[in-house]
Amino acid sequence: MPIRIPDHLPARVTLEKEGVAVMDASRSARQDIRPLQIGLLNLMPNKERTETQFARLIGSTPLQIDLTLVRITDHVSKHTSEEYLNTFYSTWESVRERKFDGFIVTGAPIANIPFEEVRYWPEMLEIMNWTGSNVHQTMFICWGAQAALYHFHQAKRYRMEKKAFGVFRHKLVGGPTPWLRGLSDSPMVPVSRYNDIDRASLGPDLEILIDNDEIGVCMLRDKARRALYMLNHLEYDNRSLADEYERDVKAGLNPEQPVNLFPGGDTSVEPENRWRSHAHLLFQNWINEIYQTTPYELADIGE
Repeated sequence: MPIRIPDHLPARVTLEKEGVAVMDASRSARQDIRPLQIGLLNLMPNKERTETQFARLIGSTPLQIDLTLVRITDHVSKHTSEEYLNTFYSTWESVRERKFDGFIVTGAPIANIPFEEVRYWPEMLEIMNWTGSNVHQTMFICWGAQAALYHFHQAKRYRMEKKAFGVFRHKLVGGPTPWLRGLSDSPMVPVSRYNDIDRASLGPDLEILIDNDEIGVCMLRDKARRALYMLNHLEYDNRSLADEYERDVKAGLNPEQPVNLFPGGDTSVEPENRWRSHAHLLFQNWINEIYQTTPYELADIGE
């Protein structure tokens, strides 16, 4: 079934061109089914690109979903107009009384700033605690995952000798789990981060699901908090890493080429997407598990 997003959201055009089913409010109202309520706290500067990436994956599931775009309440974006934000986004303050079947917290380009020095850290603390009572299942991505691991589990992060940048082969670890149903044993996953998590600081209440011996843990499950922590970026589109590389080249940063991205190492050739199927499977599994376990009455979430 389709995803329901605001009628004039720019992501709608992209999704419809890709064949993702998109539904307007009037059509969804005629269907006798409770749509799943999914929230996306978008911390990335390029709001439109990020919301499209996640809507693409959420909208490919067989269920009707209402996607609510959320932003930090008092943060002023330098890259997205206030008119755009006021049109398509709700502040967290305006949704804090709501209940959600699923909630996603994205990454943010603030890897080198201590958590407590992030300007909106106090609100992030409130949001992370709020997910325990108002959200059935939460997925924290990249910086959002690092922040949640630090807050909930006192996990220590450290700066790696060099940035992990490219598409790396990972491995599924642990036993069978519904979150990874259908994924290959060694999925390729896009990675772009300077920091890793100290394994010794991860307690027994965390289960590692996807791992890489070279660049560290990729995804963990927190059963008690009904949360997944994804440290990398299966949601990325074909050019996410390439655009980041070209941006840094233009800035004179002399970056290393992304690993396993450009065919034959030729940066003039368009990158191949070798992770798309794993991305769709992960999000379909996540939403299916939400659908199977969430209360029918939204008000019962967190009770």
